[in-house]
Amino acid sequence: MSDDLNAPLGQDKKKQRLPKLPLSGPQMLAGLLGLFGLVVVTWALVVSDPLGGEPTAVVSAKLPGEATKAAAGDDSPQADSAKVKIPDAAVEAATKPAAPPPGSKTVTIIDGSNGQRQDIVHPGKPGAASSGDTAAPKSSIDPKMLESSRHGAIPKIGPDGTRPSAAYARPRDIPANRKDAPRIAIVISGVGISASGTADAFSKLPGPVSFALAPYGADLDKLAERARGENHEVLLQVPMEPFDYPDNDPGPQTLLTTLTAEQNIDRLQWAMSRMHGYVGIAGFMGARFTASEQALAPVLRETAKRGLIYVDDGSSARSVAGQIAGSQSLPFAKTDLVLDETPSAVEIDRALVRLEMMARDNGSAVGMAVAQPGTIARIAEWAKTVEGRGFVLVPVTMVAIKPKSS
Repeated sequence: MSDDLNAPLGQDKKKQRLPKLPLSGPQMLAGLLGLFGLVVVTWALVVSDPLGGEPTAVVSAKLPGEATKAAAGDDSPQADSAKVKIPDAAVEAATKPAAPPPGSKTVTIIDGSNGQRQDIVHPGKPGAASSGDTAAPKSSIDPKMLESSRHGAIPKIGPDGTRPSAAYARPRDIPANRKDAPRIAIVISGVGISASGTADAFSKLPGPVSFALAPYGADLDKLAERARGENHEVLLQVPMEPFDYPDNDPGPQTLLTTLTAEQNIDRLQWAMSRMHGYVGIAGFMGARFTASEQALAPVLRETAKRGLIYVDDGSSARSVAGQIAGSQSLPFAKTDLVLDETPSAVEIDRALVRLEMMARDNGSAVGMAVAQPGTIARIAEWAKTVEGRGFVLVPVTMVAIKPKSS
């Protein structure tokens, strides 16, 4: 007999092993996937779902003639609300906003901050609805003042000598007793980039305020046409090289000091082809470019050749645009003050006061600001009272320095 008490533990015991599974891990996983697929196929064959899994919404609908019964306390099944299964597409169609009123115009804006598209409905002028004319206004662009380029149609002086800056200007009649009053021109830049800023600019600002449209917006021709229809003069913003380029990049087709004159004019014509009906171009950023006479002179020569004006955005005190414009017989306006350099309500109000002082001292002044809701709100409030203080708010062409007659 073996001595179980003295024998070492586990020496004569056979090691116990775990039972071996009939399938390996990968085989079990493959089996589970196959089973899931079988369930899905069986469900598709057996279950009748004509909507194919489309998201649905359950709404209550009163049956015709049952509203009175329900109000009287009728608890019959017919008086109860029927549960109706309606696809989301149908719900969306039912809740779709009503069509815009007659005389209004819808413009699609691409928000530069997030790339989202948004439709902005600009209301028609008073009386448009009662006139019965709901058709879109015809284009006011004169084809005789357009010239073909490799990028598309660009402006030119008409066969009869008419300049686009004169044809598309929106001059204002000033009473005789106010002819000598100080003039102030406001240019709102970046129109067409911010959807909310663009909508506020159209709805809140008076006609004498000029709009500068960046070449990167959507539906630029529609925006420009709408602006002219509401007596706003339109400028085309042209991106130009700043001092910290390319860290600070104005965008594609920027005019650069490192390019040849031919290359910069080609880029200028690309921008010119993006829309029509503008009175001139305005520089966008461009502190380095406008300080280089060699780079800027050919661009301003091309601008003058096409019958436009040039508006310096005031981004650089070293700009030579004024001197070149005089030698090229180019109507020229320089921004005296950037109104929203500090974009707060208090600072914008202070800038507007300084602009009034400049206009009183010099006879005229030009202010520029970006189309943002906060900025638009302050300028709109200021515009309501500025003429009561002895100033006249005018479009930018009425303060541009005209070229001297030879």
